[in-house]
Amino acid sequence: MTRQHLAGELSLILEELHAVPMDAVALHEVARLRREAETTPPATLAPVVRQAVELIDGVCWDLLTRGETEAFVREAAVYAELWEFGVCAGFLNEGRTNGVRGPR
Repeated sequence: MTRQHLAGELSLILEELHAVPMDAVALHEVARLRREAETTPPATLAPVVRQAVELIDGVCWDLLTRGETEAFVREAAVYAELWEFGVCAGFLNEGRTNGVRGPR
């Protein structure tokens, strides 16, 4: 898989987040991360992936706290997809990465 393909795949995963209800700040952050994924040199995508994982983790907890079960399930699926992508691409470790723990 080429580095350009990795950037494109990350962008597509982040695009999936727009289908999940979240506040304006989180939506803005998703858009920023997507732009970074599309414009950052592919060799430096690891920080973008880690930031996206941290963002989605926070959104998942927010949805769960508010009792928005359906949205949580959709978001958790995207979270798992992003985590798997990050691990397979070598951007994340399977255990912990800078305090970010993967889905269980």
